[in-house]
Amino acid sequence: MSNQNFNEKLIALLKTNPDFVDESGELLPAAVKDHAWKLDHNLIRLLLSDPKIKSTFFDEIDEHWVFNHNTFIDYITAKNFLANSYTQFRNKIGLNIDGKFLRERGEVSLVWPYKDCVLEGGQTKEEEKRKEIFFNEILAQDEINRMFDPKVLTNWKRHTAAGEEEVSDIKRDDNGTIRENLIIKGNNLIALHTLKQQFRGQVKLIYIDPPYNTGGEANIFTYNNTFNHSSWLTFMKNRLDVAKQFLRDDGFIAISIDNYELLYLGTLADEVFGRENRISVLTIVHHPAGKTNNNFFATSNEFMVVYAKNKELAKINFFEMSKETEKTYNEKDEISRYKLENLMRKGETRNARREDRPKQFYPIYVSKDLKQISLTKEEDYHEVYPIENGTEWVWTNSPSTFQQKLDTNEIVVKRHKDGHIQIFFKRRITEYKGLRPKTTWTEKKYNATQHGTRLLEKILGRKSFSYPKSLYTVVDIVKITTDPGDIILDFFAGSGTTGHAVLELNKQDGGTRQFILVEQLDEHISVCKERLEKVTAQEGFLSGNFVSCELKEYNQTYMDKIQAAQSSEELVALWKNIAESSFLNWYVNAETPQEAVQDFIAIDDLEAQKHLLVELLDKNQLYVNLSEIEDADFAVSEKDKALNKKFYGE
Repeated sequence: MSNQNFNEKLIALLKTNPDFVDESGELLPAAVKDHAWKLDHNLIRLLLSDPKIKSTFFDEIDEHWVFNHNTFIDYITAKNFLANSYTQFRNKIGLNIDGKFLRERGEVSLVWPYKDCVLEGGQTKEEEKRKEIFFNEILAQDEINRMFDPKVLTNWKRHTAAGEEEVSDIKRDDNGTIRENLIIKGNNLIALHTLKQQFRGQVKLIYIDPPYNTGGEANIFTYNNTFNHSSWLTFMKNRLDVAKQFLRDDGFIAISIDNYELLYLGTLADEVFGRENRISVLTIVHHPAGKTNNNFFATSNEFMVVYAKNKELAKINFFEMSKETEKTYNEKDEISRYKLENLMRKGETRNARREDRPKQFYPIYVSKDLKQISLTKEEDYHEVYPIENGTEWVWTNSPSTFQQKLDTNEIVVKRHKDGHIQIFFKRRITEYKGLRPKTTWTEKKYNATQHGTRLLEKILGRKSFSYPKSLYTVVDIVKITTDPGDIILDFFAGSGTTGHAVLELNKQDGGTRQFILVEQLDEHISVCKERLEKVTAQEGFLSGNFVSCELKEYNQTYMDKIQAAQSSEELVALWKNIAESSFLNWYVNAETPQEAVQDFIAIDDLEAQKHLLVELLDKNQLYVNLSEIEDADFAVSEKDKALNKKFYGE
């Protein structure tokens, strides 16, 4: 067997293990080597399955086969082992270093869309999946030097109920904090680093609904298959680490998540925010009818993980009285509205039996006409104990507290048709302090179909976004974690539900809460702006004005062109243009030798070719750094220069 045929056989065998291939089915030698160093049983068993491969990498000793892992590792590390077009191109252009693909060395995960979010023609079901796929690339720390520097902001617009206006100023409060509702377009990790200087320690609530990494139909974002648990956790950790810096000491972060990543997210959030600061994991029933995504349970809920920046300082608000509860206060006197509640405490309530609280088991004496009530035994009075069906319960109050209520006319006695006497006290509406939020949210208003999808369709007049959250899920988490003047941040803005929720709550309580939304997809940004413009005009939200801007692109412009390319020929032309006019990674050969072009075309996989071109670009130069705002090469307008100075407080 020739060496080439042996290579092909070995590669084909290794590719049968999904741990050894990338999203396009190409072999990952580094993953294979890692398993070889660990003497992984699955790898050894795989190699033993082929007689020729077995005889090459194993030594027979006394009828036992011993894996010669050094020989195996040396073999797959050799340059001619992977001699396909994909690897040859990477070697020639400089994307392989020390025998490793760069994405295997990384610690920071960046994500870019390479297909805009679109609804395919003819889709009518809400469950049908959008075509929305992302590049993800993990960068090593040594490849990051200026990526997280503040960026130039451009394309400024102020949006009001009357339409768009030019931005001339950035509003601030007396403490110098920016007091504008903001929508910012750009990679959310880089945008967070851009914003942190202005909003560090200023945000009361971060609410995010990140990609769930399920791969299923219900997932808002569909990532390529190597965006697995470890990559997803890297992606999330990068963002949570910087997001924590935005929170006030009494602030909260709430993260919507499904069961696929709940446990992973919990472990990660414990690390970032501290397990001692975990408030709760809420269960939100957002699809009461259930959605069948597998062969087991119909999914009717998702989760919301809630952490405090500092649990000792954090405080939640209670829910206000519902209209249904308000209706139960159906009595009224000269003091206020009230409802009658049974003075007898009974049932499974803690400390409700006589043996639990013997001092609250005592007789109450009631005259025959029910007009006189006393704790002192009187002749011809009814003696009433908290006893029902032979069970001895207790009164709600001690004798002294009962007497106080009696003296202030807060006790009412009624006789039932069967003749037994029941004692009530007045529960006044003014005593209501609010309803403590529960860990399970089941009300109809949390239905994502009715109050998410259909609500958005009604606002926009069309279906343009799949699986938006129920508006009232977000309204309620904002309601219980913020006060009227607080700042709320959402760096996975999606359809703009968080911004809408902030405006809705401000309308309810007259607040001036402020939202900051970050999103990188053009389609999502368009939906956000249109939604908030329309609800501001339709609902009369006084706090609905907002400012939009975006990170000024440099290499990001080429990301957009790569995503739009339809053929290998377009990509080759784009590659040459990139080499001439953009910032390439330092290790990339800027020339385009003909043999490299041939290898590139021979890959014959448009998506794989797009991935390769993305890797050429220096991620430190995706956007124009603020420090380079005066550089003529970046053509920053005088207007943008002035607004950036105002935004950054210079």
